[in-house]
Amino acid sequence: MAVSMLAACGGSSSAPATTAAAGGAETTKAAESEAASTEAASQAAKDTGAEATGVDAIIKEAEGMSLDELAKKAIEESNGATFYGVGNSSRGKTALPLFITYLQTIDPNYNMNFEWQQPKNNKIFEQLQADSLKDQGTFAMTLIQDGNQIQTKMVDQDILKTFIPKDWADANGTTADAYEGFLPLQTLNKVFMFNNTGSAQFKNCWDFVYKDQHPLYMDIDSELVGKNFLYMLTQDKYAGWLKDAYDKLDDEHKAYFDPIIEEVSQEADDFGLGENGKYAMAWIKLWVENYNAQTDDGPICNTLVDTSAKDQSGLLVYSKLRSVEESATVSVNNITVAAYQDDYVGIGGFGYNHYLFLTKNSPLPWTACAFIAYLTCTEDGFSAWGKDMGGYSSNPKVAEAIEATYNHKKGGYNEAGQDQFPAKDDRGYDWWTTDGELVLEDPQYCADAAFGVGSWIETLTKYADAQKAG
Repeated sequence: MAVSMLAACGGSSSAPATTAAAGGAETTKAAESEAASTEAASQAAKDTGAEATGVDAIIKEAEGMSLDELAKKAIEESNGATFYGVGNSSRGKTALPLFITYLQTIDPNYNMNFEWQQPKNNKIFEQLQADSLKDQGTFAMTLIQDGNQIQTKMVDQDILKTFIPKDWADANGTTADAYEGFLPLQTLNKVFMFNNTGSAQFKNCWDFVYKDQHPLYMDIDSELVGKNFLYMLTQDKYAGWLKDAYDKLDDEHKAYFDPIIEEVSQEADDFGLGENGKYAMAWIKLWVENYNAQTDDGPICNTLVDTSAKDQSGLLVYSKLRSVEESATVSVNNITVAAYQDDYVGIGGFGYNHYLFLTKNSPLPWTACAFIAYLTCTEDGFSAWGKDMGGYSSNPKVAEAIEATYNHKKGGYNEAGQDQFPAKDDRGYDWWTTDGELVLEDPQYCADAAFGVGSWIETLTKYADAQKAG
């Protein structure tokens, strides 16, 4: 995409950004004490005007600068150097050349080598932790997911540093000082889908945990962000959504669920959950004990779009539909996105973020700040992710520009203007987080819930384990 297509960052108050807020799940006294002391220390530093040093000082200065001002700092710092980044997404490797091209519009003689790594099997946390032990790290920044582990393993340990670009803050109607939470590059959504070539009906989110249902889902012990979805269900807002959906079930379905709800009610009280916590706990129990564990969302998608998967369902990344190759037995039209049904009731899926951070010992902090600002404040910067459906920029101006360029809301339309694949018509972040009832990850809530609800989940027998034992 040409550099001339950089999107300006204007003023707006709405954006798919999440802020860290304490959850209602029970925590240990030690965890509460640590969180309180960390927050108190942070607030004390602000109140006393404590002088920042090192990377913290650079971030503080950078948060008052525009992208172009940051770019000049980056050019001074990294011309001729090698930039190392690490992330859960491989697309950082696609975005870095675009960033270099942008810097060359300011200084044609600028050049920078780069290397982008994508560790597998949750190794990114180990890699960043090991790198943090050096006086000067290897990695300048990271793009990382799983709010729970980020909170407890990275931020609480002072390994990763949040930088809020001024242009991004302006676009979201806030300031770096006022904004609370991590900086999200984007929100991704995992959504409930089912194969529609049979007779099974999924009109309510409780249908996915009804008797004899075994939805396809990435195992929660291999993709840990999947546990965050379960933790978030216990938050009052989302537990309320589950209760509302339960209320709309017929008597036969309620009779099936009622004994499980009663069974977990005392535990919900023990964890300090709200009045609807028992509905969340019951849904979680049924989900963990019945989902069909898979290794990746790609194979889940490939299974569901085949006619042989009659009546099967799953919870998977929405964007996987983009790569379905149509054939006599395989089609996007063989699946239905549950929440797109006019009469569907309840939760439509789970939204989690890719977050951007500097490392505490970043060797190129100015360049890292400039790159993060480029990714979050320009259409070109986000294009590596924005070209596909199901990924929503946290900057409303960038999101608007991306939609204008790629028209994801008509992603299923063919060249003749016909809606050939309605499931690919992405209704966008605003729809998903309202009408679509997308559960959104909150890192601090997940970190808190992991002590109580998380430990309880570990006691449940997963469907795959029960099958092996049986």
